[in-house]
Amino acid sequence: MSVTMKDVAALAGVGVGTVSRMINGVAVKDVTRRKVEAAIKALDYEPDAAARAFKTNHSQTIALILPTIWHPFFSEFAYHVEESLSEHGYKLYLCNADGDPEKEHDYIQMVKQSKVDGIIGITYSDIDKFISSNLPFVSIDRHFSEEVSYVTADNFGGGELAAEELQKRGCQKLIYIGGINPYPNETTLRGDGFEAYCRAKGIDFDILRIPEPISDLTTPIADFLTKNADFDGVFCVNDAMGMDVMTVFKKFGKEVLRDYQLIGFDGTRIDSSRNYLVSTIVQPKKEMAEAAVALILKKVAGIETEKRVILPVFFESAGTTKDM
Repeated sequence: MSVTMKDVAALAGVGVGTVSRMINGVAVKDVTRRKVEAAIKALDYEPDAAARAFKTNHSQTIALILPTIWHPFFSEFAYHVEESLSEHGYKLYLCNADGDPEKEHDYIQMVKQSKVDGIIGITYSDIDKFISSNLPFVSIDRHFSEEVSYVTADNFGGGELAAEELQKRGCQKLIYIGGINPYPNETTLRGDGFEAYCRAKGIDFDILRIPEPISDLTTPIADFLTKNADFDGVFCVNDAMGMDVMTVFKKFGKEVLRDYQLIGFDGTRIDSSRNYLVSTIVQPKKEMAEAAVALILKKVAGIETEKRVILPVFFESAGTTKDM
């Protein structure tokens, strides 16, 4: 396991920010400098390329734009981003955009005003015109017209895996239910992967895509059920959709496990000690956060970065699929 700035700070008995400032050339008290130098030597700590390139005029703060803080997936992702930034002596500025592109534009302006050094963004708003390739910006899932780096889970592979797991558990007629977002993003690949697997394996399937924002789920599902009542396996674009779908299905007399099995996507849970809310394709949120932080710190330091980082997903059963 690699030594971090946090380890140096703990051994020296100082704050992470103090270690970061010293590494970046900011003067500190002699007694503090000697403690940090001794800790660096004892731990054989070597700052990474991004840390060595940091300028002392940086705010040591990264903004994280979230669509909402109420969704457990976004909350957990923010937690891991803050933990990772802290290891590099950086602070987190949390931006709850609530789907408002003007709010997101204001946060982007903060970079240009040097109030924050860069942005990690989960955004589904119309902000493409505000994003440029020279802006220190890392996207999660979302595509932009400019050459913007982004981090994503293997959404296509996750869709394939969901169909495979339902098939393995005896499901013979599968359906996919998801939203359609007007802005290109990786989440659409979940349905594509599901469809590709079903076609390759000759599995009977159907797809329901609902335009976002979704204010009424009951009507499109009711219409869908009039033509597709004999399904026994359901894959939803995310866990929240999966829970809503189960509620709507119940109105039509369909009970999970008795009448169908269901898999969501994200790996949503209320806290780290609880089980997942539904059987799910789990996104590696900690690893995604760490990858996003590594990218944004390189961008802040002026280091060239890769365009796309894709991380693997895995399946976890949690009460809406049958045991094997």
